Amino acid sequence: MTQIHIKPATVLLRPRITEKAALKADKDRVYVFEVTEDATHRSVIASIKDAYKVTPIKVRLLAIPTKKVFRGGKRGVKGGGKKAYVYLKKDDKIDVI
Repeated sequence: MTQIHIKPATVLLRPRITEKAALKADKDRVYVFEVTEDATHRSVIASIKDAYKVTPIKVRLLAIPTKKVFRGGKRGVKGGGKKAYVYLKKDDKIDVI
């Protein structure tokens, strides 16, 4: 198995700020981030440590599927992507806003 070495600063694209993500962050200390397509568990952990100075307990990656859209009389495709659920200890917190 080949290992892909990714710089930690380039893995996290942006925090995914939705109502569901905000509720999970307040209640369960789970934060959601959009990440690059080639992100791995280890690269996400390294980038969280580097950017927010906290160590995640667990990281789960999920692929966001592409969707067909019809807008303004034109058909198109809404790009998918990848997101990461980052689980933290009860004492740790990330300020995304």
